[in-house]
Order: sequence, then structure tokens, then C-alpha cells
Amino acid sequence: EKCLDLINTQIERRKRTANKEVKFIDLFAGLGGIRLGFENAFREKGFEPKCVFSSEIKDYAIKAYKNYYSETEVAGDITQIDASDIPDFQFLLAGFPCQPFSAAGLQLGFEDTRGTLFFEIARILKEKQPYGFLLENVEGLVNHENGKTLSVIVNNLKQLGYYVSYRLIDSQYFGLAQSRKRVYIVGTKDAHISLDNFEEHTAVLGDILEHGLPPVESAFTKK
Repeated sequence: EKCLDLINTQIERRKRTANKEVKFIDLFAGLGGIRLGFENAFREKGFEPKCVFSSEIKDYAIKAYKNYYSETEVAGDITQIDASDIPDFQFLLAGFPCQPFSAAGLQLGFEDTRGTLFFEIARILKEKQPYGFLLENVEGLVNHENGKTLSVIVNNLKQLGYYVSYRLIDSQYFGLAQSRKRVYIVGTKDAHISLDNFEEHTAVLGDILEHGLPPVESAFTKK
């Protein structure tokens, strides 16, 4: 049985390598920052990322998202959308809000996360069974509820059949002139993904400012 599982895993890996299109969904999409990094990284590796579904509830974010990505449709409240109505995909991206969990936590399955927005991620992963996911959250998730919230999230993702890694990452070591710490949680069906040993580089404001551009024409700048 273990031998068959290994063979199936190798077959799936070959299929993913042969098919250069990578389908993904973008939940709690905001302005699309996670998607932007995901797409850039995959294109650098010779793959063609394709977003098959995105969801966001803030009107201003939806407007900016549609404009930047030339999307005609962005779904609204993810709690009102059946997983069966979402097209099949290989990766789930989500910058979900940090919320406390009630009840026993680690003793229960993903049902214990009902009432939180993480549950929406868990139920979609459970039904759709994609190859992997990339989740992002604020720095406070690490110590939220004395670490219980993060433990419940990681435990539930493991119960859904994923190898899970996470790390607190600071933007100032990746070319931004700003310290902005975020927790990244990544998982796949067949391997742990290391979030260590990234190539790091720093920048100051002068390094990233653009020069010689015309002023923006808007009602605000005219005032």
C-alpha cells in the first residue's frame, strides 16, 4: 500500500510538471497582494498561473482588484458560497482575518473552527482537496490566545492531509523600505515546504522612489 501511495505521488508530481498551467483561487483577496507575489514566482519558474475564483467583500478593494487584474467578476461573502460552486484548482491563497476559537480546540476537528473565517478555508480545502495552499496573517497570530489560535489552525490543516510549515517573515529583509511582519502558512499534499534560508536584501526609501514621473492628475492633487 505504501509503495502504491509513493508511485501515485510520483505520477501526480510528473503531471504537475508537465502541465505548466497552475490554477488557484484567491480568498479574502484584498487588493491582491498575495496573488501578485504568487503569480510572479510561478512565472519566474516557467509556469502559467491562472486565477479561477476570487472573493472579497470590501467595495473599494473589489474596485481596485478588478482594475488591476482586469477581472470581470469577484465573488462576495465566502460564507455564502458552496465549495461545489468553486472551479477545481491546485492552490488556495488566503489572507484571512485573525479570530479566536471557542470550545476545546485541539481535541476537535475542523468543525471546532465554525464561526470563524478560517473555517471557510478549511471547508473548501476539505471538499476540493487541492494540492496546496498559502495563507497569510498578521504578526499577532503567533501569540493570539497564547498561541492557541495558531495551534488550532496548524492542527486542522494537518488533519486535512497536508504537510504544514509556517514562519513569521519581515518585509524589510525582502527589498521593502518598511518593517511589516506577517505570518505565512504553507502546505502541500506530499512534502514540507521550507520557509527558511530565503535570500535576504534590504532597501532604504531612496532606493525605491521613482523619479521623473509626471504628477498624478486627481481631485486630491489639484487641491
